[in-house]
Amino acid sequence: MDIDRLAYMANQIARNFGTLPDDKAAQETARHIIAFWDPRMIGQTLESGLPLLSPVARAAMEQVAAARSSRAA
Repeated sequence: MDIDRLAYMANQIARNFGTLPDDKAAQETARHIIAFWDPRMIGQTLESGLPLLSPVARAAMEQVAAARSSRAA
């Protein structure tokens, strides 16, 4: 999938939680991405999309990466 599209989608999810404090919005965004995104989408975003993300979406993807690495261990 196109990295610009993935970044747009991650930013859009983060914006949907915009009424929450940033840390809670990042947590909810990460939860949504883990639940609904294909692992390839997550991997591609982590690999190439971080500079395109809003601060909340970037924090969420860092949480997603941490969750993936803890599962792999």
